[in-house]
Amino acid sequence: MKLYLVRHGETDWNQASRIQGQTDTPLNHHGMEQARKLAEKLEQEDLKIRHIYSSPQQRACETARIIGERLSISPIMHRGLEEMCMGKWEGYTWKQVREKFPQEYDNWYTNRRYQVTPAGESYQQLLERLLPALEDILEKETENTLIVTHSAVIMTLMSYLYDTPFEDMVKNYKTGNAAIVEVDLTLFYERIGREIHHLA
Repeated sequence: MKLYLVRHGETDWNQASRIQGQTDTPLNHHGMEQARKLAEKLEQEDLKIRHIYSSPQQRACETARIIGERLSISPIMHRGLEEMCMGKWEGYTWKQVREKFPQEYDNWYTNRRYQVTPAGESYQQLLERLLPALEDILEKETENTLIVTHSAVIMTLMSYLYDTPFEDMVKNYKTGNAAIVEVDLTLFYERIGREIHHLA
């Protein structure tokens, strides 16, 4: 079994460099085209994907639907795969956040894994809801599976799996819109302290 993570296609907020978090933004025209091109690529490369799961947020659902239509797979929505909640920072650019929330931003920047954003969540809290969601999916499926999710979700998981500083996640694991990442499932099971099962 192989597990692939895909970041959703572009939204207008991505294009404007606005923080989305759990604000439910749709794909823009370019994002839909990105999803279609990714779907074509997946079909051509024949990765033998048999199941698609998606974050419940609109931009992920739309990306999953476009891919699913191409691969003749009906996506399944799954809680826990949502983007990190950025609370009061959502809708602002990072420059605006630094200007409007200077102390909160400094606290978060220097302790990014555990510091909660104002009325939001921390990367650690994201991780604590993400890992059970991934375990649930892996317990249900035995064939190659694709998960459509979000940038912070992918960066958080990669930082955790490879035990690298969360402060360096953008430098190490930044993922573009409609990009795909394969998860090392052997490493995943090692990190969560579980025995490996049904990995072919």
